[in-house]
Amino acid sequence: MSSLADVDTHVREVLNIVNNPLASRRASDSVAQSWMRCLTEFHLDPGRFVMPPVLTQRELTERREAASDLIACSKLEMTTLYQQLADPELAVVLVDADGVIVHQVSSVPFGEAVAADGLRVGALWSEREAGTNGMGTCLIERDCIAVCQHEHFYPRYTSLTCSAAPIFDERGAVVGVLDVTSRSKLLQQHSLVLVGMSRQMIENRLIDARYRHANMIHFHSRPEFVGTLHAGKLAVSDEGIVLAASRSALFQLDLRSPGELCGKRIEEAFNATLEDMIARSIRGSFHPVTVYSAKANSRFFLTAQTPREAASNGTRILMNDTRAKPARKETRDATGTGRLDKLSHLEFGDPRMASQIQLAARVIQRKIPIILRGQTGTGKEVFANALHSISPNGSGAFVAVNCASLPENLIESELFGYRAGAFTGAQREGRRGKIVQANGGTLFLDEIGDMPLALQARLLRVLEEHEVTPLGAETTVKVDFQLISASHRNLIELVQNGIFREDLYYRLNGIEINLPPLRERADALALIGHILETESDDPPALSAEARQALLNYPWPGNIRQLRHVLQMAIALCDGNEIRCAHLPPEILSGAWARATSTAPSAAPAHLTDDAQMSALNAIQVKERETVLLLLDEHRWNVSNVAKVLGISRNTLYRKMHRLHIRLSHDSSSPHDA
Repeated sequence: MSSLADVDTHVREVLNIVNNPLASRRASDSVAQSWMRCLTEFHLDPGRFVMPPVLTQRELTERREAASDLIACSKLEMTTLYQQLADPELAVVLVDADGVIVHQVSSVPFGEAVAADGLRVGALWSEREAGTNGMGTCLIERDCIAVCQHEHFYPRYTSLTCSAAPIFDERGAVVGVLDVTSRSKLLQQHSLVLVGMSRQMIENRLIDARYRHANMIHFHSRPEFVGTLHAGKLAVSDEGIVLAASRSALFQLDLRSPGELCGKRIEEAFNATLEDMIARSIRGSFHPVTVYSAKANSRFFLTAQTPREAASNGTRILMNDTRAKPARKETRDATGTGRLDKLSHLEFGDPRMASQIQLAARVIQRKIPIILRGQTGTGKEVFANALHSISPNGSGAFVAVNCASLPENLIESELFGYRAGAFTGAQREGRRGKIVQANGGTLFLDEIGDMPLALQARLLRVLEEHEVTPLGAETTVKVDFQLISASHRNLIELVQNGIFREDLYYRLNGIEINLPPLRERADALALIGHILETESDDPPALSAEARQALLNYPWPGNIRQLRHVLQMAIALCDGNEIRCAHLPPEILSGAWARATSTAPSAAPAHLTDDAQMSALNAIQVKERETVLLLLDEHRWNVSNVAKVLGISRNTLYRKMHRLHIRLSHDSSSPHDA
């Protein structure tokens, strides 16, 4: 305050609230009630200012750990809010349920200025300790509140304006307060609106973080509000039990507390099952679908999405049974068969891979479109084939199409087929396309990001209408298949660059499964042992040096390159142990790792240095060129080239080693993935 007279006036007005509650015309009802609490319950004296207590560093660390999920879900929103308000004379503050400041965003000068008044991380701003203030009073009122300058209990804070909103968890408990403290009175109403919106974002993030393994339903009575802050959010278990509900969801369903809905079946809220909601959302490309409330028969629009992340311990979200269940057993039970073996054989102990296998195994049962993301050679087609084997369409055909390997003028007829005489050179009897061949089975579109834009529109129509029209035909063919796509490219970036259709992306991306590169997998040694067993009837052992060399190599070609290396090592091994002498030079020297760390893209794998080339005679040079030509023609599929040459695969590996042909790791051959 500017003068002692102003201070005395403020103190008299606060004290007068006890004798004459109606006398204070400058204070709102909630502020007047807060002044009364400070005087009568907390026995504070507005004329004797006491700085808010500050926790020790150890106490603060414990507080921040206890509120770690709240802080993590609030940081981004607090920074965004600070940038939106664009005023260096303010601070965005987060307090926990007791009023302790656990995070703060402000300019350095303003932060230092208000720290002198006790507004700093670790300070306790409960109403009991700091009198009437935005954060402490909001915790008691459990509602959005603005405390403007003179409305503060202590005269020391009458230059500040606070706009605060309580943050509720999914149980309806206040877990903290988001506050904006500034020097500007004019900012009050504007900041209070933004604080309320940011609070809603934080509450939604808390549900997402705490129930990331649950299905999410977003709904509203108006379709344009689905997917916005105004939409209700429900977290639902696989069994259809509501686990959490946002306050907007409770409001729209005319419920007073989370307990009226949480723990009950989703059918008690809507006249549809979880499976029906998910299936309809997928068919509608996640545009809002119509449902009705179970009791009032009110109309709502919603989207339902499956979990984006599998449970890390391999368990499903159950309400009545919290015992951990292995992922393999769970999926067997879900499918009703023992067909999980093909998929479970891809798991060798890496947690990330196990998580993705678990997630994919759950999703495939609902015929949800899947996108596999992974670098070249991570085994995307093998993974897709394994998924097909446990899917409801597992008894049908698995049809794979590599969109990158087919010429643009052939991919249309390859996918959609054609009738007899549709074009010059067409087969007399016509041809069924890959999509029709996949009817009742699974269609795997590898390298989907390389599909021409014109064909993307035709594919989108097939996915929307579930029918295909062959080239030159006038009648359509009904189709029903499980769709799995794959790409090593970032499809979102392709959408942003205008070379991939956004509507097709959302049709394909029911869920995205990420296959980690080999160098990041914790089960590399187990994977090496598995490949040795599958490639040899009597698998050789690995010497300690060879094992360490394999583990140290970064594997830019991933599993495909590893398989090639081990196949050649088995072919060259003349005993019962693979030694360093049986491994390619780049594995031992680490030259590839150095090259890839300094160059934007790797050189072709078959290049070798001049010293090795000079050791070949003219006949060997010619032979080397012939083998390289055949390998390129067959996309480095060693088995196919061996058949063309009329020799065994092991003989070809020995020949490649003698001719200094390094193994290509950038082939797209599905047979070596």
